[in-house]
Amino acid sequence: MIRNFLLLNVSLAVLALSPICRAQNEELPSFDSVIAMVRDGIQVNKTAIVGEAMGFNDKDAASFWPIYRQYEYERTRLDDGRVDVIKEYAEKYPNLTDTEAEAMADRMFEYDSRLAALKKTYFKKFNKVLPALTVTKFFQLERRIDLMMDMKVESTLPPLTQAEYDEQPN
Repeated sequence: MIRNFLLLNVSLAVLALSPICRAQNEELPSFDSVIAMVRDGIQVNKTAIVGEAMGFNDKDAASFWPIYRQYEYERTRLDDGRVDVIKEYAEKYPNLTDTEAEAMADRMFEYDSRLAALKKTYFKKFNKVLPALTVTKFFQLERRIDLMMDMKVESTLPPLTQAEYDEQPN
């Protein structure tokens, strides 16, 4: 399992860095196309890791994968809002105002709430066809993958501590 996480991390790094490694005279891809490329790579690796780590028998796999595809579809749509906040932060940095930062934080809190609700909903759906222990194992794996992806994203963003403050804190 550790090997799979290492493979995921290396794959993410290659996908994230591949646009940077292009020739200097070529036009760099848009931020949106880079995100789409990274997302596609993550999805392929994530599905492979989940499949191997969960070790489903044929019956459980037949029950799990259709629900998983629905979950990932809804999760991706939800993640679009998070991506929008990240893009806005990257565009406005380092001149991010206090008001803008607060609005972004509110949007991220809303994203976190909606993600928790989505996971609860899908825990129940998975649990209708699989034992709770198996479903819990999946969501524990999902959490670990999320943490690795969050670390990868956060490592590419400038720290808030370097932002210039134009407004006084409340």
